[in-house]
Amino acid sequence: MELHEGGNYRLPFAFDRLPRDLNDKHVIRRVEEELQVGKRVVDAGSGVRIHKTVTEREQLIDLPLMHDELQVQHVEVGKDLAKSDIPVTRYEGDTLIIPILEEVLVVETRLRLKEEVRITKRQREKHIPQTVVLKSEQISVERFEEWPDPSSRIV
Repeated sequence: MELHEGGNYRLPFAFDRLPRDLNDKHVIRRVEEELQVGKRVVDAGSGVRIHKTVTEREQLIDLPLMHDELQVQHVEVGKDLAKSDIPVTRYEGDTLIIPILEEVLVVETRLRLKEEVRITKRQREKHIPQTVVLKSEQISVERFEEWPDPSSRIV
């Protein structure tokens, strides 16, 4: 038997293929169908279909970046010092002061503060625009009352 549209069955039948008995008479076999009735749960109700897409977009960001700059300044001092008055490296605010000493030949040896190197640290703000790629997801939900494909039903 073959199932056709509309729930009809087709039984292939040809007289030339029928079995014959000894008297060469046609014998038609009788076919009887029996109906068995039962119940089962079938999900044929509504459902949802979810679509997710990912898109990329470029966005310009401009954030301030901090960096340090050093300003070096040589300051002439030219002062004679006693051996007990040797200056040390020190800070005055944000400025690092490094004394530079030299020996000068005189009748006696004296220390002279020749110069100081002053190094000041300053912070400057600098903008460096950059392009970054950002991703975002979109979800769309489609509702339907019956499953679009009969093979997708859960039995």
